[in-house]
Amino acid sequence: MASSKFSSSSNGSNSSWTPKQNKLFEKALAVYDKDTPDRWQNVAKAVGGKSPEEVKIHYDRLVEDLKYIESGQAPLPPYKSTGSNGTGIGEEQR
Repeated sequence: MASSKFSSSSNGSNSSWTPKQNKLFEKALAVYDKDTPDRWQNVAKAVGGKSPEEVKIHYDRLVEDLKYIESGQAPLPPYKSTGSNGTGIGEEQR
C-alpha cells in the first residue's frame, strides 16, 4: 500500500504539506544528498515549519510512492490530448 506524499501522516503526525513546502523540499533534496551530515535537519530548515522527523517521513513516503509507480501498480492519470499542432497546446487553449 502506498500513501500519497501529500496526505497526512498515519503515524500520529497530522501535518500537511503545502505546494510551496513540497517545492522547497524537492529543492533541498537536490542540495542535501544522502551523504550530507545532518541531512534531515538541513532539509527541515530549508522547508521551514517542519521537523527533521517530518521531512524524513515525507522522504520515505516519496520513495515508497516511486517504487509503487515504477512497479506498474499505480494507474497513469488520464492525460488529455495535446492537440495536433505539436506544441502541446490545443486549439481551445490558445
